[in-house]
Amino acid sequence: MRYAESAFVRSRLSSWNKRVLFRTPRSPFRNQNGFSLLELMIAMFILIILISVALPTYQSSIQNARETVLKENLWQMRRAIDQYATDKGKMPQKIDDLVTSKYLREKPVDPITEEREWEEIQDEDTTSAEAETGLKDVKSLADGTDSEGKPYKDY
Repeated sequence: MRYAESAFVRSRLSSWNKRVLFRTPRSPFRNQNGFSLLELMIAMFILIILISVALPTYQSSIQNARETVLKENLWQMRRAIDQYATDKGKMPQKIDDLVTSKYLREKPVDPITEEREWEEIQDEDTTSAEAETGLKDVKSLADGTDSEGKPYKDY
């Protein structure tokens, strides 16, 4: 009778229940509740290797982007100085004159120093009849060099 009951019970159990009830230590149905310490350590080492490769690449791409934005900001301000001088017949006195005259929408941010401060180079205004001084060029106030070894002040 016992054998018949157990055969009857086994036939009525779902496959999940069979796995739970009839598992052995070497059975493929054994219940694993988590990862072993070795598996966790291997996963951590793989993550560390991936991060150590990706982080320097990310930092250099950010630095290259900042250098590109700096070059573009300087080019735009120099172009605005030239347009102002051509239109007004004199050089602007400062960068803010370019903003108030709508040659620039706003004073650009130096991406290296993250400030709106620029070195304004004044020189004799050759386009003016009074021979006044005016804004001739702009340069970055950032210290240091770019990825090619060129100082930011020489841009």
